[in-house]
Amino acid sequence: MLRCRSLWKTLSAVRPPHTSRYLIRTLATTTDGILPTEHIRNIAIIAHVDHGKTTLVDQLLRQSGTLKRLSALEQLQLTPTSSSMAGTTADSAVDGGFITRVMDSNDLEKERGITILSKCTSIMYKGNLINIVDTPGHADFGGEVERIMSMVDGVALIVDATEGPMTQTRFVLSKALSRGLKPLVVMNKADRSTSRPAQVESDLFDLFATLGATDEQMEYPLLYASAKQGWAQPEVPVIGAVPTEDASTDGDVTTHMTPLFDLILSHVPPPTHLTADGPFSMLTVQIENDSYVGMLYLGRIESGSLRVGDNILALDADGNECGGGKVKKIFSRIGMDRVEKDSATAGEIVSIAGIKMVKGGGVNVSLVSREGWGAEGPKPLMTTPIDPPTISMFVYPNDAPFAGREGTKLTSQVIRDRIYKEAETNVALKVLPGPTSEALELRGRGVLHLGVLFETLRREGFELTIGPPKAVMIPDPDVKGGKLEPIESCTINVREEYAGKVIEKLTMRKGEMHLYENGDPEEGWVKIEMDVPARGLIGYMAGEFKNDVHGEGTLNHYFKDYQPYKGPIDTGRNGSLISMANGESSAYAMAPLQARGVLFIHPQTDVYPGMVVGECSKAQDIYVNPCLKKQLTNFRSAGADDKIVMASPRVMTLEESMAYMADDELIEITPKSIRLRKSILDPDKRKRMGGGKVG
Repeated sequence: MLRCRSLWKTLSAVRPPHTSRYLIRTLATTTDGILPTEHIRNIAIIAHVDHGKTTLVDQLLRQSGTLKRLSALEQLQLTPTSSSMAGTTADSAVDGGFITRVMDSNDLEKERGITILSKCTSIMYKGNLINIVDTPGHADFGGEVERIMSMVDGVALIVDATEGPMTQTRFVLSKALSRGLKPLVVMNKADRSTSRPAQVESDLFDLFATLGATDEQMEYPLLYASAKQGWAQPEVPVIGAVPTEDASTDGDVTTHMTPLFDLILSHVPPPTHLTADGPFSMLTVQIENDSYVGMLYLGRIESGSLRVGDNILALDADGNECGGGKVKKIFSRIGMDRVEKDSATAGEIVSIAGIKMVKGGGVNVSLVSREGWGAEGPKPLMTTPIDPPTISMFVYPNDAPFAGREGTKLTSQVIRDRIYKEAETNVALKVLPGPTSEALELRGRGVLHLGVLFETLRREGFELTIGPPKAVMIPDPDVKGGKLEPIESCTINVREEYAGKVIEKLTMRKGEMHLYENGDPEEGWVKIEMDVPARGLIGYMAGEFKNDVHGEGTLNHYFKDYQPYKGPIDTGRNGSLISMANGESSAYAMAPLQARGVLFIHPQTDVYPGMVVGECSKAQDIYVNPCLKKQLTNFRSAGADDKIVMASPRVMTLEESMAYMADDELIEITPKSIRLRKSILDPDKRKRMGGGKVG
């Protein structure tokens, strides 16, 4: 081990300044650009949200020499650009001269600080090519984790040394174990004073046993690490120990990720079970768009080999031909750079350009050679099962009075084509016909999952209207006329003084508690586990939970199963303040309305009749006029010059609006605005049709 560390130190000292280019040239000098299969490792990084996956990948890229350190001048010269392949913009965080979170290149990922899409990168270490797949940690994006499991031979399970295994930890680990993968475990943030390595390790062992891990999978190796500080080691670190180059004493902390690199090489098996003999086959798990070469289809080659100029065929899951073409380009990756190759063989993860797909061709399409399959012909590859969607929403063209003011893509056909195109790559999204010819029904994993899609559409210039989220019900096979609803398993970490309020609210939403665990008495935190219907969480997580726990708590959930319908849920939401006028709101008119409830808009906001401008303090809806102007006359009064005092309005994000909206309301989404409105704008028509209690 000491010899390896000395070698690593020597290589670091002689590393050229533009290391990624150096590694690309090194890879290109191998025979025909192909590495032997025994020198390839394919591994996915899986974890719960905020447990440090992306930060860990950053350190692996840095310490392998794949990312170069920026000079002071280069850091100053970073300018915002949407065309940068690596996503390096002026608002990218820089740590020690390195760009951080390089894998989160999507604009929404940078803004929200989360991983939304699974992405693949590669590093070279000791002559071995390690393909690393960074995955999301939110339950709403679990489909991204499921779809990449077919192209990896091992997983690194990242667990927070303080929080321990959480809901998404259970979900991603169950998917890995079901495919027979042998995980290696990295206990991240082990340098924190609040870390509980012994208890977390015990909880991990129980989780493996609960999920039915085999004896071989139970023998998982464990490393303690700090992705932020850039070290990993097999021994439990001493809190507060100063990192040293050679951690020769128990409890000492190293300064590098060498133990993790070596563990990946020794624990993750190479894809030697895949043979280069026979015809070519590959399962597409991701589609990228390049402005120069067009669509790129990414996946792992399952059999055979591929060369530029080969003629290949695309088959859907049923074996029907859905496209094909001649291979124009083959790309692999080193860091965030694409490396063009002339050929690739079984076990490699590559992107292929030149394939033309017809409608229905996308993710989970098998790319196969046309010849060499015998009399039966080519067959599609097995795909990874995807958990069913649990939330449903209807999408309509925008028919509000302000339609067409801000967007450029308005018609139902344009919206339909874009959503069906999204469904080809978003495996967890299901699109069904809506109640009218212009409407569509979208089914997804959660409000956040669908909210990210709608946010993407509005940034592309679309205008649309969406209905309230509903749980996806299925018929009960055991009860005639009965139905089953999706149940979410929730884990709540909250301070003890707020636990009662949370339990009360979730019990009202048909939740059932099966664990209440006290933590450290000095800290005052408790852990609660409950099973709650998915429809009960829709309106609670967006804002109500944060208010109940005063910002000191987390609620995480994952889909558990379908259970018999629990009955109606009364969330007790108050009525709405509805505009009865068309025009621009004024502070003069809105100031007295503050006594009626909480306002959602600022003064000088354009409103129209039927638009929801606030929440009423009572149960009924109230029509108000927020557009009144102060009349300019020659008459004077005692209160003519009174100062108008306005409280800050409650401005909701798209996801918060989706969770807040009532059954008789819609959300108008445009590139510049998010407006909550009644589905029936005319007050008289609403009253005749029973659309809400009007005061």
